[in-house]
Amino acid sequence: MGQEKTTLGSIHISPSAIAAIVYHSALQSYGVVGLAPKNIAEGITSSITKEPSRGVNVQFVNDGLNIDVFIIVEYGTRIASVANSIQTAIRFSVEKNIGLKVNEVNVHVQGLRISNSD
Repeated sequence: MGQEKTTLGSIHISPSAIAAIVYHSALQSYGVVGLAPKNIAEGITSSITKEPSRGVNVQFVNDGLNIDVFIIVEYGTRIASVANSIQTAIRFSVEKNIGLKVNEVNVHVQGLRISNSD
């Protein structure tokens, strides 16, 4: 859990709060169709509940964050460009909103999806 001490007290930030910010940042990026579950157990759980941390893993390491994002990309887009765009968007959004340093953002492409052209 992220902690910060101020003169008025301390602030605690849970990983699920950061995961929600990451989730929304990733979905707003160009070429991302959705987020994928990290594993089968999470896939079953996410089908039952709507959790904003689906497809996102946040770890606190020393004084920063390591973030893993599991995405589904639109077919026909450049995967490297989409992944780079997501890394930049997530890093900016988390550092702006939370104020914690992001050490790394790892993007895992779990699949491609073809949109209907109808």
